[in-house]
Amino acid sequence: QVQLVESGGGLVQPGGSLRLSCVASGYIFSIYAMGWYRQAPGKQRELVAAIGSTGSTNYTDSVKGRFTISRDNAKNTVYLQMNSLKPDDTAVYYCTVDARTITTMKEQFWGQGTQVTVSS
Repeated sequence: QVQLVESGGGLVQPGGSLRLSCVASGYIFSIYAMGWYRQAPGKQRELVAAIGSTGSTNYTDSVKGRFTISRDNAKNTVYLQMNSLKPDDTAVYYCTVDARTITTMKEQFWGQGTQVTVSS
């Protein structure tokens, strides 16, 4: 199996920054796409940003120019640098990876989530 451990969430004032990290471990042969979703209270989970195995990225419109996703393949880690945070960014952020393991050619795995709260 694959385990994802997220860190870096917390409380920040509007305009502030946070950096989320997510480390994947387990019986991993290779990791394809990596990404971050978020879910605010009463709302559906939405894709925030994703990065492919070649480094291609995509972002939801509301975070373009403020958030940056990156990955370190040697460490099986994905990051989300969040700048100019707004109260609307408040949500639980979930890491996700598509990986090949010893039991599956490709499967999506999820982290447990980390809370990000933007408030003065």
